[in-house]
Amino acid sequence: MIARMLLAVVATAALALALGARARAGEGSLRSVARGDLRVTLGELVPGPEGMLRVEAPKLRAALADSRPQEAQLRFRYFGPTRQSAPLASGELRRQIGLKLREQDGCNLVYVMWRIAPRPELVVSLKRNPGMHSSAECGAGGYRNLKPERRGALPELVPGEEHRLSARIDGESLLVEVDGALAWSGRLGAEALELEGPVGLRTDNGRFDIELKVPR
Repeated sequence: MIARMLLAVVATAALALALGARARAGEGSLRSVARGDLRVTLGELVPGPEGMLRVEAPKLRAALADSRPQEAQLRFRYFGPTRQSAPLASGELRRQIGLKLREQDGCNLVYVMWRIAPRPELVVSLKRNPGMHSSAECGAGGYRNLKPERRGALPELVPGEEHRLSARIDGESLLVEVDGALAWSGRLGAEALELEGPVGLRTDNGRFDIELKVPR
């Protein structure tokens, strides 16, 4: 029993290292996503400094039209809370930024979210609502947080400093890095892998300058 557990830990660590090496090797092959390539379904993106895009709205939801790449890097600077706040569908008031993966629609997708407040943490969650397609239908239903096999520490989020949040799906596994260091790795499961859709981004109640990058 103990031997099997040790083997599983070693295999997981080896997988995370391999995926991390591949992600770093491919970082130079990423391209910046232009505003015109993003479909914004909630909120607004406006031009920012240094070719970045600025988020001032309490809620932003955007995604690519192309569903092929399941790898993305979000470069961002955080500038504090928005002037107005908007609670989530659950009623909770949360400040966060993150990536969307396999976004079939607003009710069925995978989230990789860096939560800023009320408590800093990185959360990977599956939102699954078979037969529902719009947020008006599913609301806050169908969320399930996925358990990591490995987890790393998050850096302190100081306003004005730049950070990079990267996510890559490889087979059944998801690797998440923050500033090039492991933040989360684990298996997605069959329900998540059944979904088909693009990558995208999401923010809630925070002001950011962002740059989304995907494979060329």
